[in-house]
Amino acid sequence: MDTATAALSIAAVVPCYREKHQIMTVLSKFDVLINHIIVIDDACPEKTGEFVRENANDPRIQVVIHEKNLGVGGATISGYQKAFELGADIIVKVDGDGQMDPAMIHTLVQPILRGEADYAKGNRFYRLNGLAKMPGVRLFGNLVLSFASKMSSGYWKIFDPTNGFTAIHQKVAQELALDKISNDYFFESDMLFQLNIARAVVADVPIQAIYGEETSSLNISRILFPFVGKHLANFFRRIAYSYFLRDFSIASIELIIGLTFVTFGAIFGGLEWYKSTVTGTTATAGTVIIAALPLLVGSQLLISFLNFDVNNQPNQPLHPNL
Repeated sequence: MDTATAALSIAAVVPCYREKHQIMTVLSKFDVLINHIIVIDDACPEKTGEFVRENANDPRIQVVIHEKNLGVGGATISGYQKAFELGADIIVKVDGDGQMDPAMIHTLVQPILRGEADYAKGNRFYRLNGLAKMPGVRLFGNLVLSFASKMSSGYWKIFDPTNGFTAIHQKVAQELALDKISNDYFFESDMLFQLNIARAVVADVPIQAIYGEETSSLNISRILFPFVGKHLANFFRRIAYSYFLRDFSIASIELIIGLTFVTFGAIFGGLEWYKSTVTGTTATAGTVIIAALPLLVGSQLLISFLNFDVNNQPNQPLHPNL
């Protein structure tokens, strides 16, 4: 453990729901790097929290039991708030299902310790040898959701947005509107959206996922379409806030004119094509140009805006100045 790590207090938040059979194994893997281990029993029917209290003898472990199930996001936020009370400098989230190795926390927090990032998250797709163990449906779902997350969050250069192995600097976490972040499995993706609004730097950290006999509550086929809808809503919010409320730049003008031209060209061209089909009259060259030119110019403007948005990803960490 290096000097920089030793100087900071690190708290691990472990949300639990039906994790009784794995939780003690997970808790046994936390090394001396971690100062506090906060187990959140999210109204678990197996009473995981009580089980931990009765069987764990690690003084770092604190158990918080919810009377009502809040979802993984709600449980994590509850853990954040407890970590604030304990004075933790960095807060790590580790799921209680055994699919994350707590021994990798030292690697996960390095971008924050070096002052390069405000938030670090695991990326299971970086090492190809680990993908063979990932179920095919989950692999496909993650690919779709990763692209949707890039659009909604504005972090075009990160991947695996549903990965729950994360670390955040407490000063940055306190800057976020935690009460507005989704309480369900959309939590990680919604965090990225809120982090972009705050202009926080996010780092992808390669990790190895563990797939054993544990079962995940995350059903990709069930959440895929609702997640896509939420990503679209966040995309429009982000564009409105970043390009029209907080700032107005040449990219904002490109977006307005590009959308106007493409919409006009598509509608005009569609109507003229329909008229030509019904009447059997071939459209004139002028009509074709009037339809095609706005489409071409508008498309180029939208591509230029997209290029600006990709390069507009935050690159100056917040926490050194907070």
